[in-house]
Amino acid sequence: MKDKTGVIHGRFQMLHKGHMEYLLAGKERCQHLIIGICNPDPILTKYSDANPHRSLPLSNPLTYFERYQMIQGSLLENNISMEEFDIVPFPINYPELLSNYAPKDAKYYMTIYDQWSMDKKAALEEYGYHVEVMWQRTNEQKFTSGTEVRRRMVAGESWHHLVTDFVYRYVKEHKIDIRIRQIAAEEGKSDD
Repeated sequence: MKDKTGVIHGRFQMLHKGHMEYLLAGKERCQHLIIGICNPDPILTKYSDANPHRSLPLSNPLTYFERYQMIQGSLLENNISMEEFDIVPFPINYPELLSNYAPKDAKYYMTIYDQWSMDKKAALEEYGYHVEVMWQRTNEQKFTSGTEVRRRMVAGESWHHLVTDFVYRYVKEHKIDIRIRQIAAEEGKSDD
């Protein structure tokens, strides 16, 4: 029997096909899926020893609204109706705030890849959320990552096969790939 409400979360700092596997697996488990976007605002982005790159500008080039639109468009493209999901901010770095964005009595679906995943799971459980781990894999077992998609954009390599068709069209239409190359160039100058 499906859960009534499920919650899933991620930064989605380039929604890719690995994210879609995660989102669709969550949707299969519940009637209504709430998708939480982590680091929804730069002031809610916090450094983590477990995953230090997550707080860098090149790791967070997309706005909350852009990520919202990519998730919504990709779910609709996968025949998930608007009535079956909501998208909300999800400041995982501040777990004490999460009940303002998603229902506490929902099932919180996660996947485990690294220490950062374990830290998030522990934080959710500490605040009383019911967590279900859908799968545990190593980083090497990931289909891809947002880091890899962004790296390919910066290097001028092919990346279309790593993202949904909707995301590819959206990035090109809004020139997000150009912005990512500009951010990388700026970060490269500051490393000199």
